[in-house]
Amino acid sequence: MGRLSGKVAVITGGAGGIGRAAGRLFAEEGAQVVLVDLNEETLNEAVQSIGDENVSYCVADTTEPDDVKKFVNEAVNRYGGVDIFIANAGIEGEMNLIVDTPVEMFDKVMSVNVRGVWLGLKYIMPEMNKRGGGSIVITSSTAGVRGSPRMSPYSTSKHAVIGLMRSAAMEGSAMGIRVNTVNPAPIQTRMMRSIESQRLEVPGQGFTSVEEIQETTAETSPLKRYGEPEEVANLMMFLASDESSYCNGGVYMVDGGVTAGRL
Repeated sequence: MGRLSGKVAVITGGAGGIGRAAGRLFAEEGAQVVLVDLNEETLNEAVQSIGDENVSYCVADTTEPDDVKKFVNEAVNRYGGVDIFIANAGIEGEMNLIVDTPVEMFDKVMSVNVRGVWLGLKYIMPEMNKRGGGSIVITSSTAGVRGSPRMSPYSTSKHAVIGLMRSAAMEGSAMGIRVNTVNPAPIQTRMMRSIESQRLEVPGQGFTSVEEIQETTAETSPLKRYGEPEEVANLMMFLASDESSYCNGGVYMVDGGVTAGRL
C-alpha cells in the first residue's frame, strides 16, 4: 500500500515544475490526483508525462470563485471527495522597485498568490470536513520569511499566506484538517528562469548571462546549488501523509540552509 492510498489530492499550479513533481509522487504513492492550472495544453502534457490513470486535470483560474468551485466539484464528482489540497499556484510578477511597481501588477500577484489560496481554503475545507479531515499544504517561499528587493508584491504575498495558513490551521483543527506551508529557496523551475531573465535587465548588477546569475545564486546556498522540484514534492508528501499527523501550523523550509543564518 502506498503512503497516500485511498486519498484524493487536488494540486493547483499542477502544470508547473513543483506541481507536476508532486502529482507524479502522489500518484506513485496511491493517491487519485486532480491537477489544476490555467492552460489546458500544458495540463494535458503534465498528465501524459506522469502517465498514471489516477491523474486527471481541470482547467481553472484559482482567483475566480466559480472556477475554484468547479475544480473542487471535479474532485468530488470524479473521486468522491478531497483529502489533500496542495495550494501551489503562484506567479512571480515583474521585478521593480516599490516606487516603480504598477498598482495593477501588485494586485495581480496578490490575487493569484493570496486570494487564490484563500478561495481554495474556503471551498475545500468543507469538503475535507465531510471526509473527517485532511491535510493542506500551501507553497510559500524563503521570500515569505525575509525581504526580497525588487519583488515586493511577491514577498508580500508569500508572507501573507503564512498568516493565512496559521489562521486556517487553528480553524481547521476542529475539523481534523492540518495546514502547513512549505518554503522553497530557488528551485529549478520556469519561475526561476523568469526571475533570472529579469535580473539581467536590472541596472548596476553587472550580470552578463543567465548562467552567471545561476552560479551566483547557487553560491548563496550552503549546499551550493538550486533545489529540484522533486525535493519540494518530497516535503509535500510528508506533510500530506499521515506520517505528519502532529504537524499543524508549521512553516517548513526546503531551502538548502539559505535562511539558516539570515532570519
